[in-house]
Amino acid sequence: MIGVSVAHASAKINLALHVTGRRPGGYHNLDSLVVFASPGDVVSVAPAEKDSLEISGPFAAALDPDEPNLVERARDLYRAEFPGALPNGLTIRLDKQLPVASGVGGGSADAASSLKALDLLAGNVAGDRLFELADVLGSDVPACLQGKPLRMQGRGSDITPLPHFPACAVVLINPLELVATASVFGALAVRENPPLPDMGPGWRRFDDLIEWLKPTRNDLRDPAVALLPVIAMLEMSMAGQKGCRFARMSGSGATVFGLFENLVSADAAATELQRQWPRYWVGAKSVAGAGIQ
Repeated sequence: MIGVSVAHASAKINLALHVTGRRPGGYHNLDSLVVFASPGDVVSVAPAEKDSLEISGPFAAALDPDEPNLVERARDLYRAEFPGALPNGLTIRLDKQLPVASGVGGGSADAASSLKALDLLAGNVAGDRLFELADVLGSDVPACLQGKPLRMQGRGSDITPLPHFPACAVVLINPLELVATASVFGALAVRENPPLPDMGPGWRRFDDLIEWLKPTRNDLRDPAVALLPVIAMLEMSMAGQKGCRFARMSGSGATVFGLFENLVSADAAATELQRQWPRYWVGAKSVAGAGIQ
């Protein structure tokens, strides 16, 4: 058994998100093109005398250490599924670099990374059952466990990896104001929408990806903007940056993303956006699974 196990939790970005119907229990069927951008949060796990969770990073204060955390749920679920595989005591350290409740899957990515780190510490005993545990933890967690470009359908566990995805970078901006996911879904005017166009195996050229995205939507965008109008302003600001080929809100908000051909142009845009919006969180990141020029 290794001493310390570390896993990175990349931001989950919904490049397109169509709501295609209702499910029992108040959930919805979704059809989404999802990519992952890094760097993001970091989860580390090490043997200890007793269980503990240590949260650090710029967004640590947004998480209540006394409230149940998906990271701890992942630990407890893994222990229950694989008795004796882990030490009786574990210290989990969560370096929280991504904004909380921001539409980029921070909590789900942390849970997925915790499962990876726990399994590595245990000697990789879970195999394919790790995805079953991820599905128990939440709708987005199996996709975050995959961590590469994919199509996510149904409640989130129906995943189709995309073997081809072009080199690109993404800039994210978040107004550091919460917009509740339940409120966004509650404000949806139409809940039965057509699915996304066919993606095939993905795209090799960045231009082809952009053309595919143009007729798609994020069906949660309008209700989110009604709740937090600054999202629309951030979309316009992002779209106006030099080199930005596509801008949209991710997930249920309030993070807005912009797609760029390379990390150099993304870094320049991030610097300008931070100048324009000095109180907001801005980050330029590489897309996982795609080489950056």
